[in-house]
Amino acid sequence: MGNFWNYITNNYQQIFNLLGQHLYLSIVSVLIAIVVGIPLGILISREPKLSKPIIGTTNVIQAVPSLALLGFLIPFIGIGSTPAIVMVVLYSLLPIVKNTYTGLTNIDGDILEAAKGIGLTKSQTMRKVQLPLAFPMIMAGIRISAVTAVGLMTIAAFVGAGGLGYLVFSGVQTVDNNMILAGAIPACILALLIDFIVGKLESSLSYTSKKRSTSTKGKNSKKWLIGIASILLIFAGAFTIYSKANAEDKIVIGSKNFSEQLILGNMLADLIENKTDIQVERKLNLGGSQVAFSALNKGDIDIYVEYTGTGLVNILKKNPESNPDKVYSIVQKEFNQKYGIQLLKPIGFNNTYALAVRQDTAEQYGLNSISDLAKVSNNLIMGPTLEFPNRDDGLIGLKKAYNLNFKGVKAVDGGLRYTALDKHKSDVIDAFSTDGLLEAFHLKVLKDDKNFFPPYYAVPIIKQETLKKHPELQKTINSLAGKLTDEKMRELNYKVDSLKQSPAKVAKEFLKEEGLI
Repeated sequence: MGNFWNYITNNYQQIFNLLGQHLYLSIVSVLIAIVVGIPLGILISREPKLSKPIIGTTNVIQAVPSLALLGFLIPFIGIGSTPAIVMVVLYSLLPIVKNTYTGLTNIDGDILEAAKGIGLTKSQTMRKVQLPLAFPMIMAGIRISAVTAVGLMTIAAFVGAGGLGYLVFSGVQTVDNNMILAGAIPACILALLIDFIVGKLESSLSYTSKKRSTSTKGKNSKKWLIGIASILLIFAGAFTIYSKANAEDKIVIGSKNFSEQLILGNMLADLIENKTDIQVERKLNLGGSQVAFSALNKGDIDIYVEYTGTGLVNILKKNPESNPDKVYSIVQKEFNQKYGIQLLKPIGFNNTYALAVRQDTAEQYGLNSISDLAKVSNNLIMGPTLEFPNRDDGLIGLKKAYNLNFKGVKAVDGGLRYTALDKHKSDVIDAFSTDGLLEAFHLKVLKDDKNFFPPYYAVPIIKQETLKKHPELQKTINSLAGKLTDEKMRELNYKVDSLKQSPAKVAKEFLKEEGLI
């Protein structure tokens, strides 16, 4: 517990900043869902034929995994807050639409007949009778959506939208429980707080409360609620417009979602901020290769560090190649021609894939190489990263090259695979040769005796249009060329993964030691 409070004390500014982002994203999402969901509920209460297709559609959306929905949205609307808000709005619609429809259609028919008898029109009946009576049911749907939105918004970090999920994702990657708790606990408190506030609004604005209060007070409450909602929507719109207007004046640095990438992303940002007058925005801790590359290709980010082997096999879909210079040349040429993306000079280290096992597993089966592993793989469970089983330069190609046949394959998030291996939930993992956690968990790295894995030299990649606009970036970023060896990168990763130093601090200290800033 002491370590947790130390973490909170040392990082409270970041936590409050991320909490503010999380609250903003959640409120905007729920307000949009209300603006869309309540009219839809009213519509299907009046047109029963539309109820099944509309409620059915919201049910189907609810059944789609959130990460899958985000992955689908990224190619169309990019990364950042927009896809995160769209995702949460889509998930929030079901309880609002369904509760509005249920509340309006379950009103006693005699009441509606009485309203008709005193001469109320359909719209007057809706405003003065149906909506007030259905209000508690509608508010229950809004409460469900609001609480759900806070939880779902943790995934916003996956697409660079910020929020408390950044701490959760980073904590998982670095196996840092203090960081995970620093993100999860405020999110839980925020969900409870929003549930309490919405509950209070429901009580104060409900039909029964209004009967106990004067009509003037009721009107004032309604105006107050509408005013607050309008201000929040205007704020959200202004923030979005402001962000779009300033986007062209910034260089946006991206990274994937593991420690090494966070360190490298911070290095690029620090270099540019120190050596140029260009304003820098950091959208770090995005998802895997496809998310980061899609963001660069679409123009949502301008620069990130990729690996030559990933570019060759995973992005260009070409067969693995062992010659580093040839790999670089192919990727450079095709990224230029197909995507308008420029490769800069390699940073120096080769972060190739490796297979790793616990020391006791290596001793039990006499494992030194992947060929040794192939002989006993049917007795072992592999716990790779989520990407690895689906890559040609991963498990797909590895099985063919070494005739591997594992007893089971249980893919998990990157940081969790080390924990699972350590807890004997798996026996073999994929690792990167520069992982600091290899040293932290004292793992045995198996030799790739058939040279299956291609070279994965780290290289900054940048949009050509960005380079034309800011040609000074090439010299600035290339000052990193050759500065990081495999051993040095492993040491930096170890500082983050095991010593729990922040990637930003580790990056800046390295640049200062090298005299680059």
